[in-house]
Amino acid sequence: MPPRLFGTDGVRGLANADLTADLALSLAQATAVVLGQGRSAAARAATGRRPVAVVARDPRISGEFITAAVAAGLASSGVDVLDAGVIPTPAIAFLIADIDADFGFMVSASHNPAPDNGIKIFARGGTKLPDEVEDRIEAAMSGPKKAPTGKDVGRIRRFADAEDRYVIHLLASLPHRLDGLHVVLDCANGAAAGVSPQVFTDAGARVTVIGDDPDGLNINDGVGSTHLDKLAEAVLLHGADVGIAHDGDADRCLAVDRDGKIVDGDQIMAILAIGMNERGALRDNTLVATVMSNLGLLVAMKQNGIRVLQTSVGDRYVLEEMNAHNYSLGGEQSGHVIMSDFGTTGDGILTGLHLVAEMAWRGKTLAELASVMTVYPQIMVNVKNVDHHAVHTDEVLAEAVRTAEAELGDTGRVLLRKSGTEPLVRVMVEAADQVTADRIAHSLADVVRERLSL
Repeated sequence: MPPRLFGTDGVRGLANADLTADLALSLAQATAVVLGQGRSAAARAATGRRPVAVVARDPRISGEFITAAVAAGLASSGVDVLDAGVIPTPAIAFLIADIDADFGFMVSASHNPAPDNGIKIFARGGTKLPDEVEDRIEAAMSGPKKAPTGKDVGRIRRFADAEDRYVIHLLASLPHRLDGLHVVLDCANGAAAGVSPQVFTDAGARVTVIGDDPDGLNINDGVGSTHLDKLAEAVLLHGADVGIAHDGDADRCLAVDRDGKIVDGDQIMAILAIGMNERGALRDNTLVATVMSNLGLLVAMKQNGIRVLQTSVGDRYVLEEMNAHNYSLGGEQSGHVIMSDFGTTGDGILTGLHLVAEMAWRGKTLAELASVMTVYPQIMVNVKNVDHHAVHTDEVLAEAVRTAEAELGDTGRVLLRKSGTEPLVRVMVEAADQVTADRIAHSLADVVRERLSL
């Protein structure tokens, strides 16, 4: 059986090698078959409207030809295309819902280096596709395609006010202006560069920007949320109050305080959850996080009367739980934070705005806000070439885990996770101190090797 085309977040690979123009065209044609039927023929006849898709990209150089191939595949299948150009991934999710488009394509490889690229597909309403729909699209790639002619082919037009619509949406979401605060933004030489500085400035902040000169090749290169040292240096150099870092497609946000100390996604969620709860905006007093969130988040939320629900790793699982119960806040330690009142996916610019708004509203520094949560020392050990399917059935390993958990008590935890793509087990341990975490993690990793080696 060939490997599945769709990964955990769309299709991704080396541009023009793994992800070719032919593949992008075929994927677009197949998507038109599967998602272009969302409106009934009668409804289309009554409105005179063909299916409509929004396409956009981040600034990496290969995005130009991949987006062109996607647009060609859609238009040749009878779909009208609105090309939004270079905008953040959460912007396209918002725009699909805002104009009631049938679906959309984002061409981006997020935090990956410039030679990579990817395609994310969003359904009507701006939601990510469930596995079942992805499988149908993949199957349709080898099936018959639509081939309309004459007046029935789609048109490709520029989405002229796409960025303006998104900026207005972001500003309208804010509970408090940012006047008086100096913010350094790191736009990762990515899709945030054309939006984030404008929004923070319009919201009242004094703004200094780095990573805002994309040339198609420098996206995520030594800047952005995976290279926070540059942001910390800039915050200290300019004496700023806070630094906000995005990744290449601006769907995540990490921060540094005025002393250059990193504030991760767990800490950001803790700050937002407490503020939202006090304003009555945290529905059911519940935050949705993943099993990888730090124990300190769970402790801090319990102390503040907030329940934490944990899902499998991946923002799509967080979003599924949020949608199932109408929760308003969720996310990951990596900085993917979802505020469902304002969007259907992680939005780094939105998250950054609301984080700085909490500082302004409370009149506190980021370090003071982040102090609500104590980050427990954490270590992850990857054990390769093992029978990862047996990680939760081997009794000797289970006993070793129970012994470790008994030693840690309420001051730590153990998590064993199998890889979904290779014979590998990830051993994660949190403890009150790094020495204890390291010792227990490596001890458990040894047991995994002894019991599960292939």
